[in-house]
Amino acid sequence: MLGGKMEEHSAQKKLDVGSGNAYKLLSPTSPSPKVAYTQKEGEHVMLEQTSIEKFIGWLEHMEIEIGVQEMTRKNTLFSLFSGAGGLDLGFSSKFSAMFANDMSEPAAKTFSANFGAKLVEHDPSSPDLPAFFLGDVAELEMNGFKDFEADVLIGGPPCQDFSIVRGPEKERAGISVSRGRLYSHFVRALAHLQPKVFVFENVPGLVSSNKGAAYSTILEDFSKLNLRWNGIKKLVGNNLNVALQGYEIVYRGLVNASKLGVPQTRKRLIVIGLRKDLSSRARKPAESRQKVADILSGKNSLLSKYPLTSIEVFEGKALPDLAEKYAEVIEKYRGIAKEVGTPKALKWEKNVWGKLSFGVVEDYLTFNRITPASMEEVNDAFAEHAKLLKELGYHGARVSDLRSPDGSNKIPNESEHVLERMEKIPPDENHEFIRGTRWGVEGRGMSLIYRRIHPLKPSYTVVAYGGGGTWGYHYERHRSKLTNRERARLQTFPDGFVFKGNSSQVRAQIGEAVPPLLSKKIAEAVGIILRSF
Repeated sequence: MLGGKMEEHSAQKKLDVGSGNAYKLLSPTSPSPKVAYTQKEGEHVMLEQTSIEKFIGWLEHMEIEIGVQEMTRKNTLFSLFSGAGGLDLGFSSKFSAMFANDMSEPAAKTFSANFGAKLVEHDPSSPDLPAFFLGDVAELEMNGFKDFEADVLIGGPPCQDFSIVRGPEKERAGISVSRGRLYSHFVRALAHLQPKVFVFENVPGLVSSNKGAAYSTILEDFSKLNLRWNGIKKLVGNNLNVALQGYEIVYRGLVNASKLGVPQTRKRLIVIGLRKDLSSRARKPAESRQKVADILSGKNSLLSKYPLTSIEVFEGKALPDLAEKYAEVIEKYRGIAKEVGTPKALKWEKNVWGKLSFGVVEDYLTFNRITPASMEEVNDAFAEHAKLLKELGYHGARVSDLRSPDGSNKIPNESEHVLERMEKIPPDENHEFIRGTRWGVEGRGMSLIYRRIHPLKPSYTVVAYGGGGTWGYHYERHRSKLTNRERARLQTFPDGFVFKGNSSQVRAQIGEAVPPLLSKKIAEAVGIILRSF
């Protein structure tokens, strides 16, 4: 790996890549990954990689050390509503994933394929760990974990009924319906496991659901667990009767993933709690809280001001190296406003097209409304972009050149009329651009319908579900739907991360996931909390 040399290794053998942390990617019983290489001018050139080895390659860019021997130094991780493992992936550097759960079989198979976790369909106990329980969380007894010490519990209960994407308040029932109450099973896990720290993630709409009542209830359940448990256990059918600790809320807030380097405008509600008996022993708690807030706001990174873009992650280069490609992409849209002829198109021609410089850096600053402090700051920002692309494993690797073994980079089939429609919509515009023309379609007031991503901006939110026009659309004029692998890059999954299931199932796994780069930042914040006492 590092230094151009890689050796075949087993799960027990340590692969030194230059730092003192540890990642557990394979269970002790997992097969050793194989990689084929050939010699060329004194260097090792890769011919083939298994998905796990590509995964390791992604982690290598973060300068880590892999070895199951290091497991004892790592905090234990217990995950619920795990999906394909986006949230777990960011924690995998310094946490040992012992348990995960989801009721989606394709997602479970994806998790197992990438993390080496054995799938079980029965209620596991401590001796069975590490394991992935495929089933409804309501069927998980948790009594079998009485001898298991969990350092961190993470999870995001299914939240479609909380999400503001779904429509007005009357369509968003929050905790007043059974699906919204799945969060109670997360609280049940807190009661049984009493981990040192928990991370609860959800959609921003949860804050306003039921006029804020849902959010307030959930926060009080966490902080006053010792008082609230008697009421909650009636909802989840549990008879646990022990003295419980509540949790000090160390962080709660909306986190914008694009401020942390994710090439996508994606906001998540993050709540982090520390068990109260430990919080009372915390050293400099105010300082720790501020560090956590700084990490999750991107305060100390230029990425918060200069976001990574879709063209960078698709082309594998930082913007200054994409001047020619950008001009080529945009030039294809010359004359589109007159072809369409709608008032919106003509307004776009004046206010957007007419103000283009066709210079990649200049237009990037304009579209993202960035006022640089200096050109040195701009140069430093793009150097940070290049560094991040290397960390993600995208640098020098165009997504269009990938031949993913899971078929995730196959361009979806589209009808001729959809392809014709998309040819009339420029980047960052949607169905409204062609309203009233023969290419028009009913958009139901949804901005993402047939909306193209913009090459010089973070993508809009990658969604998991939806009918026609919701898949996400490429910035190149001759392209229509994004491939699932392109969507995975917008979510910062490694190229070697293998997805299981059909195209729609993979789309759902990607869209429901927490971006691994965001979860890595959350894990960094949790590490600070764990070191505070």
